[in-house]
Amino acid sequence: MDFVLHVLEHSVLDTLKLVPLLFVTYLAMEAIEHTASARVRSVVERSGKAGPVVGAVLGALPQCGFSAMAATLYAGRVVTLGTLVAVVLSTSDEMVPVFLAHQEPLGRLAAIMGVKVVIGMAVGLVVDVALRAWHRAGDGHLHIHELCERERCHCDDDHDHDHGHGDGRWAIVRSALVHTVQVTLFILALTFVFGLVIESVGQDALAALLANHPVRAVFVSALVGLVPNCGASVAITELYLDGVLATGPMLAGLLASGGVGLLVLWRTNADARQNALVTAFVYLVAVAVGLLVAASGILL
Repeated sequence: MDFVLHVLEHSVLDTLKLVPLLFVTYLAMEAIEHTASARVRSVVERSGKAGPVVGAVLGALPQCGFSAMAATLYAGRVVTLGTLVAVVLSTSDEMVPVFLAHQEPLGRLAAIMGVKVVIGMAVGLVVDVALRAWHRAGDGHLHIHELCERERCHCDDDHDHDHGHGDGRWAIVRSALVHTVQVTLFILALTFVFGLVIESVGQDALAALLANHPVRAVFVSALVGLVPNCGASVAITELYLDGVLATGPMLAGLLASGGVGLLVLWRTNADARQNALVTAFVYLVAVAVGLLVAASGILL
């Protein structure tokens, strides 16, 4: 019992240090999302063939709902499949606040985000070119009306509500508080469990176990990244910052970790087979990049 309490005490103290920076980061993220989400959506809708480029860049912005927005737009065939894939691959999800809370060098964060953006752009463009060549890129018409009827979401009603500035500010603070609490609990749980493992097995033994199985680490990390929950990217980022995950597995996990984007795709897009193919494709891209980086010995 003393052993468990000792680990719990250290886990709580380590986690509490991150809370102020987490809250400030989420406050900024929510402010961006509330004030700029409509403009971001408009830019993506009008991006045309440059959709994967625009989507990859905007997907890297630290806002929580962009991958979900992209999935909804794709379900209505407002954007291309390449644009959706680019957004999912580039979305940083919870990586940014966790990095900032740990006060890691900004250059390191920018390098990882840059790699994700470039991969998102490249893969998204290739997907769109391939689909256009096979005449399967869509009919070019908007299907938002059909999507709204199917989901009974009353999309048009959203534009009829004009909240006051006070309500808007409180919504931003409340959302930031909720995200901060959620991620704090994830970090605490992960830190506690990881602490128990470290104390029981030893950090050197655990690191050696993962280092001796880099291929397995890539596959497992990408699989964890597919979990539609912020805890996935939190876990991958924390393990990477602790030196347990190498660059290859970390990239594989974070490329697959597109927030709730794929979950929203399954909810809004009627074609289950297509959803399965998109999910599998994202996973395979993440694994391929992770294996390539691991084999090349690149460090970030």
